[in-house]
Amino acid sequence: MDAPSPGEPGALAPAEEAPRSEIAGRSRVWRGYGPVEPIIFLASFSLVLQGPLTTQYLWHRLGAEVGYNGTSRGGGCNHTLDPKQQEVETLTSHWSLYSNLSGFFVGLFSATLLGPWSDSVGRRPLLVLASLGLLLQVILNILVVSLDLHVGFLVLGRVLCALFGDYGSLLGSGFASVADVSTTSTRTFRMAVLEACLGISGMLAGILGGHWIKAQGYQNPFWLALATLIITTLYAALVYQESVPSPQRVPLFTLHHYRSVFHLFTAPAPGKSRKHLALYLLALFLVLTIHSGTWDIIVLYELSWPLCWGSNLIGYGSAAQHLSYLVSVAQVWLFQLCLRDSWVAEVSLAFNIAGMVVFSVAKTTTLMFIGYGILSFSLVITPVIRAKLSRLVDRSEQGALFSCIACVSGIAMMVATGIFNSLYPATLNFMKGFPFLLGAFVLLIPAILIGLLEKSDPRPEYQKSLH
Repeated sequence: MDAPSPGEPGALAPAEEAPRSEIAGRSRVWRGYGPVEPIIFLASFSLVLQGPLTTQYLWHRLGAEVGYNGTSRGGGCNHTLDPKQQEVETLTSHWSLYSNLSGFFVGLFSATLLGPWSDSVGRRPLLVLASLGLLLQVILNILVVSLDLHVGFLVLGRVLCALFGDYGSLLGSGFASVADVSTTSTRTFRMAVLEACLGISGMLAGILGGHWIKAQGYQNPFWLALATLIITTLYAALVYQESVPSPQRVPLFTLHHYRSVFHLFTAPAPGKSRKHLALYLLALFLVLTIHSGTWDIIVLYELSWPLCWGSNLIGYGSAAQHLSYLVSVAQVWLFQLCLRDSWVAEVSLAFNIAGMVVFSVAKTTTLMFIGYGILSFSLVITPVIRAKLSRLVDRSEQGALFSCIACVSGIAMMVATGIFNSLYPATLNFMKGFPFLLGAFVLLIPAILIGLLEKSDPRPEYQKSLH
């Protein structure tokens, strides 16, 4: 039977348990001295380096198996709708689907277990576990590329990574750590700064990966990803400063952690609005679905006719894609001077919709980079929603909340993968850019939701004008 948590019948009052827990926490927990941002930066660098790398490897590996050689690492492709090219696009898209679905179903259970667990034991154990999972995945990727193993081992690596919480749990723990140490008035900006780490690492990895593949092939960039994740794991274990004040030893495998997520929507609390929690999560789900889905197919879109990009241009495209995270920091800081958070998010969504429309009709490199430029103003929406959600729950519930957000992200990725990786090959013959146009239309829904929630929000501390 689980021990009662604070606030439940039979629990010790905070004043009674604080001295003992603080002493115990200090006696057995290495507090560290470093912020969480380097962990997110290094892990994101590794993943962004591997993302286009894995897609391009699948493209050329599967292309060789079906006898298609229309592309090479040097670039160039057949300027016709070659049936074999379409077959390679479809196979690559389907293997991406298998990988993402397998990771989602495993990660759905691990994330909801590990996130609430970190509210008690601290953020460090989850950061270390998630880093180890990413490390196992890149090791299997290296073995596939080096030994020409079956591409199904890439799926196995994804499953092993998900067992340890996956990148979603690592990112969620990072945001929970920021929520632990920030105030309600600074939280949106702090989360935008954390997301900027994603942008800087993505830009560097995108540019480096594209040129490196062109020069030396696939294997060496994977080795860099491995080295980066080793450093990430060591930093999380030895340097990161624990943000939970009094970590406690609690069992990992218990239903209490799953109930903590459920209690977010059922347990009464001062000022908590279940409606706002649910609707902001829905808005986040729709945004992440479109981002995940379109980003999942964009490398295929760029590799094939009529764009026919090589690995260097794909690297520049990936860097431009991640510029959005960096721009979001300046955008939040500037717009918060005159706009509430929700209206900052609305401006971001407007740029997002416009960028998707440009992508849907892009047939030249110039037009693609115009779309990337427009989208560079589009990612403020995610830190705004995360900050609003974190203000709706207590500090002791941040891990449960961000594990819930990680699950929403996983569901969004699953839905996006299922829809976009099936829709893209199905629409190649009549409108290749149709998935981007669909994404622009769907983003109108969170724009409407956020506007309505801003108008009906009864608690001014959730708005920009904090005093």
